[in-house]
Amino acid sequence: MAVRAARAAEVPSGSALSTLAQEALLLAVAVSLPVVAIAALVGLLVAVLQAATQVQDATLGHLPRLLVVAVVLALMAPWMGSEIAAFALRAFRGG
Repeated sequence: MAVRAARAAEVPSGSALSTLAQEALLLAVAVSLPVVAIAALVGLLVAVLQAATQVQDATLGHLPRLLVVAVVLALMAPWMGSEIAAFALRAFRGG
């Protein structure tokens, strides 16, 4: 018990915190990139379709993107969660 309390009291060095922050930012980009990329592609496809058909309905621009993002989030959630959990374990273990 005393070892655990002593280990919890250790303060990481500045370089370790800097590395951890850099890893956190890269993880945030890596986890969000698939969803953002798919949303951008669907938005582009909808914009091309709207330009080709000259249908300028606001709902038509947002609904497909919302549905596709929801599906991608549902499919990617296990991977996203495991990556975030692995990072959290590394961060709290100090390595």
